[in-house]
Amino acid sequence: MLERAHRMRDGQDFRAAIRRGRKGSAPTLVVHVGPGTDGVTSVGFVVSKAVGPAVTRNRVKRRLRHVMREHLDDVPSGSGVVVRALPVAAAADSALLTEHLELALGRAVRR
Repeated sequence: MLERAHRMRDGQDFRAAIRRGRKGSAPTLVVHVGPGTDGVTSVGFVVSKAVGPAVTRNRVKRRLRHVMREHLDDVPSGSGVVVRALPVAAAADSALLTEHLELALGRAVRR
């Protein structure tokens, strides 16, 4: 689980990271890394109803939060990160989501 200080909650922060940030994609998700406002990296997740019912969406979010916790150091300090799950993420296991998150995050940070 991500610590409370790292959770993105404000819609304005989500929009800023998506609009001003760099994007990296993978088959199951898209990652946006935007400029930060302070020294704490914040992470938000977008899992739409297209992914599946509430149980499935929450399972995908839990898996992504767990993986993202391990990769906070891969992102420049103070960045805003938005992870958007695509519908195929519902059928992906944790290992595949981990692989795809690492791929997409690496692409977004390198750009």
